[in-house]
Amino acid sequence: MHHPKITPKYTPEITPSVEELETQERRLVFPRFTHDDAWALGTLLVELARERQAPVAIDIHRSGQQLFHAALPGSTPDNDAWIARKRRVVERYGASSYLVGARFRAKGTTFEEASRLDPDRYAAHGGSFPVNVENVGIIGAVTVSGLPQLQDHRFVVEALEQFLGRPPQ
Repeated sequence: MHHPKITPKYTPEITPSVEELETQERRLVFPRFTHDDAWALGTLLVELARERQAPVAIDIHRSGQQLFHAALPGSTPDNDAWIARKRRVVERYGASSYLVGARFRAKGTTFEEASRLDPDRYAAHGGSFPVNVENVGIIGAVTVSGLPQLQDHRFVVEALEQFLGRPPQ
């Protein structure tokens, strides 16, 4: 359901292609990623969520350590479970949880049918994006849960664009 206060600035009805999603990942790379960066990015996500009254939980992990977590009004413990499942997809596939699901759909199947992974532990639904550091690689993930999956994905992308100073394309 479209809600003007919750929905990021992108049109939610337009589903991005695999190529568009891959371009996002190539573009949204960090020069470095410290504990302070995690705090600043997490705080930005919280501010954006509060502006929109978005009932989300937000999580940032680096190298197996949770560096940031916030649960906003309206979020539930289920959002934390979704965060863990989506983050595991990023960690396993080295790509955003939405892109992984889109790649399976592009092949005419679904992640649930074809990955052979436990759906209680892995979810290729939008909302988890890799923390990719220049000349290092993927070291973690930033994850949001609480909105429809495409909106979760777009919400994270919007925050990363703002944080990294990279305008939307």
